[in-house]
Amino acid sequence: MAADLFYHYTDFEALDGILRCAQLRVNNVLRMNDSAEMRHFMVRLSRAIVERLEAGGETRRAREVRALFQEELAEEYSAYAACFSFRRDDAAQWERYGNRGRGVCIAFRGDLLRRMAEGPLSLHTVFYEDDMTGHPMVDRFCRLIRDRDALTGGERDIRLAMRDAWACSVAFKHPSFSSEDEVRLVVAPFGQEEFDVQPRYHVTKERVKKYYPLDLRDMCGRAGAALEELVAEIIIGPESTQSLAILRDYLRDNGLAPLAENVSLSDCPLRGMPV
Repeated sequence: MAADLFYHYTDFEALDGILRCAQLRVNNVLRMNDSAEMRHFMVRLSRAIVERLEAGGETRRAREVRALFQEELAEEYSAYAACFSFRRDDAAQWERYGNRGRGVCIAFRGDLLRRMAEGPLSLHTVFYEDDMTGHPMVDRFCRLIRDRDALTGGERDIRLAMRDAWACSVAFKHPSFSSEDEVRLVVAPFGQEEFDVQPRYHVTKERVKKYYPLDLRDMCGRAGAALEELVAEIIIGPESTQSLAILRDYLRDNGLAPLAENVSLSDCPLRGMPV
């Protein structure tokens, strides 16, 4: 059981949205902590294809691929995702995502999340790789570029391959982020066309943020479970001043009594930065 839990580090405001309002937000991955989100994969995929073609003496086709990907990378395609980690009560996760240890960690059952990830939603384990030489998309693009003149609908097939490449890109990050050990619930760039959830916007002093609110009660119901079954554990952050008893009362008074017995305090010896 414990091996199939995904941990979501967040603050108490988001906890209220997830549990009381039964709403999980998927946010724009281009606004997350990796400045090369999605482009990391696309740039390295392009490099691997170009190197494969150049090694075979196909310099003209290599130039075509380079130009094709440069055109794509000029666009701002984005996926939307909710992020989890395989790591429980982890210091780095508390610092980055758990309001510097003052927030909360919610453990979600992996088996239920997999059943809930249907249609345009998909669940991805993130890979931390720099070298895309062995990725199957390299073979696919090389074959399509070689055949584009002879194939009926060749350009269409290349566009479809590019869409699939963007979808793959969400599951790859720079190796320097490997300690996050991440899993993502994703609406891919082009899957939004089939998504029946309306986007919403959160306005801050600095910018307007776009997100999609997922209805967890509805999703759990379609997966044959209750919201209380989705959450296996709640951990109060190591730097939080939150009362354990009051959080348990909050859960009971909001119809989530089964979760009250699964709340604990972090054992992580995280020490806050001096003020």
